[in-house]
Amino acid sequence: MKTVLRSRQGKREDREVRIGFGYDIHRLEEGRKMFLGGVEIDFPKGFKGHSDGDVLLHAVSDSILGAIGKADIGVHFPDTSAEYKDIPSRKILEEVLGMMKDEGLKVVNLDCTVVMEEPKISHYRERIIEEVSKIMGIDKERINLKGKTKEALGETGRGEAAESFAAVLLD
Repeated sequence: MKTVLRSRQGKREDREVRIGFGYDIHRLEEGRKMFLGGVEIDFPKGFKGHSDGDVLLHAVSDSILGAIGKADIGVHFPDTSAEYKDIPSRKILEEVLGMMKDEGLKVVNLDCTVVMEEPKISHYRERIIEEVSKIMGIDKERINLKGKTKEALGETGRGEAAESFAAVLLD
């Protein structure tokens, strides 16, 4: 969508801004490493998935793909392909960022929510923001991360799964 903006000096600027939304959920499984935002989390369970199952990076990747109109990570990185078995989710995000750059766009800001009972995101929040900032090549101040619980409701609330939501603005 083309948007007409005015600079602080009142000059007209034609710019294209896009917003995307991403969501992911993965079951938790004993004996797997947990990666969240590219950070290894000290926890006895990890995310069950074809890749490393990083729900946060999957939601971020899907939000960018949505903003550029390129479907979702399941289309580009199918779980039926041996090529993507155990792929680090940071690699998925790096490829998606390449697609975004090919469209001539860049990230303005990213807002994310991770929903899980344990471990608490607050203990890892700054490390995760720092890592996502490095992967995406944007300032930490452009990234917001919130941690929520499901108040013991559903599979996430029972500690069987974790979910993540992401909204991104591209320019």
